[in-house]
Amino acid sequence: MFTAQEPIDRLLSRLAQTGAVLVVVGRTKGSVPREAGTWMAVLTDEVLGTIGGGHLELQAIAHARQLLRDPLLPAKAQRHALGPSLGQCCGGVVELRFERIAAADALTLAQRLRAPMRSVALFGGGHVGQAIVRLLLTLPCDITWVDSRDSVFPTGLPAQVRCEHSQPVQRAVDDLRAGSEVLIMSFSHAEDLDILAQCLQRQRARGDLPYIGLIGSQTKWAVFRKRLKLRGFTEDELDHVTCPIGVPGIKGKEPAVIAVAVAAQLLMR
Repeated sequence: MFTAQEPIDRLLSRLAQTGAVLVVVGRTKGSVPREAGTWMAVLTDEVLGTIGGGHLELQAIAHARQLLRDPLLPAKAQRHALGPSLGQCCGGVVELRFERIAAADALTLAQRLRAPMRSVALFGGGHVGQAIVRLLLTLPCDITWVDSRDSVFPTGLPAQVRCEHSQPVQRAVDDLRAGSEVLIMSFSHAEDLDILAQCLQRQRARGDLPYIGLIGSQTKWAVFRKRLKLRGFTEDELDHVTCPIGVPGIKGKEPAVIAVAVAAQLLMR
């Protein structure tokens, strides 16, 4: 299973045996393939990560390997206009920075290269929940995965995912990281309602759950909304809930399709 951390782990492992050149996108202007801070590591026999592909990346790889072959060659930044000379018609300008790295740099690289992680809390270990976790693992996300059933979680998950058995399931809401984006899709509508109510209580008290998403139809949300109003939640508080979840217009009901729609909605935030 590919994860967002995998290229970094692979690079740190390879640096124990050989050096590499780190290529980082610096300042950019206009339309460019990747944003500032994007990186790739070039070894003599492998490339980890990508700065966007195309001729720009091919030239960067070739120059990085020249730096590996010739330790006296200065590792200077390069400025590229993405026009006809590169066979790329983006029209922007990108600066590439080159840096020789070795095993002694491993600790600082582990911190530098890790993208800022967004916290996602997922309630529900069913087919859709599993599809969403598989997809979010490829993105820079810390995932808290909660279910009232202890045996529902798959084995062999990376450290990016923290599985939690909680009974009752809504009790886990109070311990979520501040800033967590919450996805609710348990096996039970009763559990969904209790989790949602607890999220709204926390949002009322702390205001630190920027996104609360509930899987289901508009009919389900109409029923839930009525019940939550009877529990004392206001219209403004209920408007903080997204239901149905996922980018509008994606009609498929397959778990993988729902996962793509939900992940896209989180990224669009």
